[in-house]
Amino acid sequence: MSQNKNNSRSGLARALSKLGYCSRSAAGKLIREGSVSLNGRIVHDPEFPLSVNADRILVHGRKIKAAEKVYLMMNKPRGIVTSARDEKGRDTVYLLLPEYGQWLAPVGRLDKASEGLLLITNDSQWAARISSPDAQVEKTYHVQIGTVAKEGLIRELTNGIKVEGEVP
Repeated sequence: MSQNKNNSRSGLARALSKLGYCSRSAAGKLIREGSVSLNGRIVHDPEFPLSVNADRILVHGRKIKAAEKVYLMMNKPRGIVTSARDEKGRDTVYLLLPEYGQWLAPVGRLDKASEGLLLITNDSQWAARISSPDAQVEKTYHVQIGTVAKEGLIRELTNGIKVEGEVP
Protein backbone atom coordinates (compact mmCIF):
# COMPACT_ATOMS: atom_id res chain seq x y z
CA MET A 1 0.00 0.00 0.00
CA SER A 2 1.62 3.27 -1.03
CA GLN A 3 1.56 6.25 1.26
CA ASN A 4 2.20 9.83 0.30
CA LYS A 5 1.07 13.21 1.57
CA ASN A 6 -1.78 13.51 -0.95
CA ASN A 7 -3.20 10.04 -0.42
CA SER A 8 -2.94 9.38 3.31
CA ARG A 9 -3.97 5.69 3.11
CA SER A 10 -3.00 3.38 5.91
CA GLY A 11 -4.02 0.24 7.77
CA LEU A 12 -6.47 0.88 10.62
CA ALA A 13 -4.09 -0.01 13.48
CA ARG A 14 -1.34 2.12 11.98
CA ALA A 15 -3.79 5.01 11.52
CA LEU A 16 -4.75 4.94 15.22
CA SER A 17 -1.05 5.01 16.10
CA LYS A 18 -0.30 7.85 13.67
CA LEU A 19 -3.19 9.83 15.14
CA GLY A 20 -1.54 9.46 18.57
CA TYR A 21 -4.42 7.46 20.06
CA CYS A 22 -2.42 4.40 21.14
CA SER A 23 0.41 2.10 20.08
CA ARG A 24 -0.08 -0.01 16.97
CA SER A 25 -0.21 -3.21 19.05
CA ALA A 26 -2.84 -1.74 21.41
CA ALA A 27 -4.83 -0.59 18.37
CA GLY A 28 -4.68 -4.09 16.90
CA LYS A 29 -6.11 -5.50 20.13
CA LEU A 30 -8.95 -2.93 20.18
CA ILE A 31 -9.77 -3.69 16.55
CA ARG A 32 -9.78 -7.47 16.99
CA GLU A 33 -12.06 -7.06 20.06
CA GLY A 34 -14.60 -5.17 17.92
CA SER A 35 -14.14 -1.84 19.72
CA VAL A 36 -13.34 0.11 16.53
CA SER A 37 -15.71 1.16 13.78
CA LEU A 38 -14.90 2.73 10.45
CA ASN A 39 -17.58 4.80 8.74
CA GLY A 40 -20.26 3.22 10.96
CA ARG A 41 -19.14 -0.41 10.49
CA ILE A 42 -17.26 -2.54 13.06
CA VAL A 43 -13.91 -3.64 11.63
CA HIS A 44 -11.94 -6.61 13.01
CA ASP A 45 -8.91 -6.43 10.67
CA PRO A 46 -6.04 -4.23 11.99
CA GLU A 47 -4.71 -3.93 8.41
CA PHE A 48 -8.05 -2.81 6.94
CA PRO A 49 -7.20 0.05 4.55
CA LEU A 50 -8.58 3.53 5.11
CA SER A 51 -7.90 7.15 4.37
CA VAL A 52 -7.00 8.97 7.59
CA ASN A 53 -8.21 12.28 6.11
CA ALA A 54 -11.52 11.00 4.68
CA ASP A 55 -12.75 8.11 6.83
CA ARG A 56 -14.48 8.38 10.22
CA ILE A 57 -12.92 6.26 13.00
CA LEU A 58 -14.67 5.58 16.30
CA VAL A 59 -13.25 3.71 19.31
CA HIS A 60 -15.81 2.63 21.89
CA GLY A 61 -18.28 4.87 20.05
CA ARG A 62 -16.12 8.01 20.35
CA LYS A 63 -14.77 9.83 17.29
CA ILE A 64 -11.00 9.74 16.98
CA LYS A 65 -9.12 12.77 15.74
CA ALA A 66 -5.44 13.60 15.69
CA ALA A 67 -4.09 14.18 19.19
CA GLU A 68 -2.10 17.31 19.96
CA LYS A 69 1.56 16.44 19.47
CA VAL A 70 3.55 16.04 22.69
CA TYR A 71 7.37 16.09 22.81
CA LEU A 72 9.11 15.51 26.13
CA MET A 73 12.73 15.23 27.22
CA MET A 74 13.54 13.20 30.30
CA ASN A 75 16.78 12.59 32.14
CA LYS A 76 16.18 8.87 32.68
CA PRO A 77 17.69 7.78 35.98
CA ARG A 78 19.59 4.53 36.41
CA GLY A 79 17.45 1.62 37.59
CA ILE A 80 14.34 2.52 35.55
CA VAL A 81 13.21 0.42 32.56
CA THR A 82 12.36 2.13 29.23
CA SER A 83 9.15 0.24 28.63
CA ALA A 84 5.39 0.71 29.02
CA ARG A 85 5.00 -2.50 31.04
CA ASP A 86 7.63 -4.75 32.52
CA GLU A 87 6.95 -8.47 32.92
CA LYS A 88 9.36 -8.56 35.89
CA GLY A 89 7.51 -5.79 37.75
CA ARG A 90 10.38 -3.28 37.58
CA ASP A 91 9.73 0.48 37.64
CA THR A 92 9.27 2.05 34.20
CA VAL A 93 9.78 5.58 32.86
CA TYR A 94 6.00 6.01 32.88
CA LEU A 95 6.09 6.29 36.70
CA LEU A 96 8.08 9.50 36.22
CA LEU A 97 5.74 11.10 33.65
CA PRO A 98 2.86 13.43 34.44
CA GLU A 99 -0.57 12.18 33.29
CA TYR A 100 -1.22 13.36 29.73
CA GLY A 101 -4.41 11.39 29.12
CA GLN A 102 -3.01 10.01 25.87
CA TRP A 103 -0.56 7.47 24.56
CA LEU A 104 3.13 8.44 24.76
CA ALA A 105 6.12 6.33 23.78
CA PRO A 106 9.89 6.52 24.26
CA VAL A 107 12.02 7.28 21.20
CA GLY A 108 14.62 4.53 21.34
CA ARG A 109 15.71 2.73 24.47
CA LEU A 110 18.08 3.12 27.37
CA ASP A 111 18.71 -0.05 29.37
CA LYS A 112 18.05 -0.28 33.10
CA ALA A 113 21.66 0.49 34.03
CA SER A 114 21.82 3.56 31.74
CA GLU A 115 20.92 7.13 32.53
CA GLY A 116 20.57 10.14 30.28
CA LEU A 117 18.39 11.87 27.71
CA LEU A 118 15.26 10.00 26.69
CA LEU A 119 12.80 11.55 24.24
CA ILE A 120 9.12 10.71 24.66
CA THR A 121 6.33 11.56 22.20
CA ASN A 122 2.99 10.60 20.68
CA ASP A 123 4.29 11.58 17.22
CA SER A 124 5.25 8.17 15.84
CA GLN A 125 6.25 9.59 12.44
CA TRP A 126 8.71 12.07 14.02
CA ALA A 127 10.08 9.33 16.29
CA ALA A 128 10.67 7.04 13.30
CA ARG A 129 12.39 9.83 11.36
CA ILE A 130 14.87 10.77 14.07
CA SER A 131 15.51 7.14 15.05
CA SER A 132 16.34 6.11 11.51
CA PRO A 133 20.04 5.55 10.78
CA ASP A 134 19.47 7.64 7.63
CA ALA A 135 18.77 10.69 9.85
CA GLN A 136 22.37 10.50 11.12
CA VAL A 137 21.45 12.06 14.47
CA GLU A 138 24.72 12.33 16.37
CA LYS A 139 24.76 10.66 19.77
CA THR A 140 27.40 10.84 22.49
CA TYR A 141 27.79 8.07 25.02
CA HIS A 142 29.83 8.13 28.24
CA VAL A 143 30.76 4.63 29.38
CA GLN A 144 32.20 3.41 32.65
CA ILE A 145 33.93 0.06 32.97
CA GLY A 146 34.79 -1.84 36.11
CA THR A 147 38.56 -2.10 35.48
CA VAL A 148 41.54 -0.07 34.33
CA ALA A 149 41.44 -0.07 30.53
CA LYS A 150 44.50 -1.23 28.62
CA GLU A 151 45.92 1.14 25.99
CA GLY A 152 44.70 -1.07 23.08
CA LEU A 153 41.11 -0.95 24.32
CA ILE A 154 41.23 2.82 24.76
CA ARG A 155 42.61 3.19 21.21
CA GLU A 156 39.87 0.95 19.76
CA LEU A 157 37.13 2.82 21.61
CA THR A 158 38.54 6.20 20.57
CA ASN A 159 38.89 5.21 16.90
CA GLY A 160 35.60 3.30 16.76
CA ILE A 161 34.90 -0.35 16.33
CA LYS A 162 33.60 -1.79 13.06
CA VAL A 163 30.87 -4.38 13.53
CA GLU A 164 30.47 -6.97 10.80
CA GLY A 165 27.04 -8.25 9.85
CA GLU A 166 23.70 -7.28 11.26
CA VAL A 167 23.45 -5.87 14.76
CA PRO A 168 20.29 -6.93 16.66
